[in-house]
Amino acid sequence: MTTAESTSEPRVPPRWFVRTMWSLHRGLYRITAGRVGLRRPRGRTWGMLRLTTTGRRTGGERGVILAYVEDGPNLVCLAMNGWAEGEPSWWLNLRAHPEATVDLVDGSRFVQAYAAQGVERERVWALWREVETNLDGYAALRSTETAVVVLEPRRPS
Repeated sequence: MTTAESTSEPRVPPRWFVRTMWSLHRGLYRITAGRVGLRRPRGRTWGMLRLTTTGRRTGGERGVILAYVEDGPNLVCLAMNGWAEGEPSWWLNLRAHPEATVDLVDGSRFVQAYAAQGVERERVWALWREVETNLDGYAALRSTETAVVVLEPRRPS
């Protein structure tokens, strides 16, 4: 067993690498007109969706690709900012304007976002723990609690 394998603290790539991969992923999604870059969750893997929010300062549309798990009709994401400090912009936007749109492999849907609390948070955190075995270790890298964001279906306004 190597030293890296014997420690329980997870390792996160450098911030420049994480940001570069996010940019490449968004670019791939854009140049393939959405044919590549999204996936459904299967077995013990999370899916990927594209979330479109309303900017809290500009009022313009802002898009981001996020990991998610399913909880019945709801989609559950973690506001973890690549496990770095601070809240991700998409979560700040949703707190200001909770109505959003998600693109999935099988189409788009309108959603309403909220942060899971109490027993619901514990339950959906456990769903995430099933697909990310070191979830608690990653969360411990942050000084603040990671918001568990539920995207529930809504009717278009």
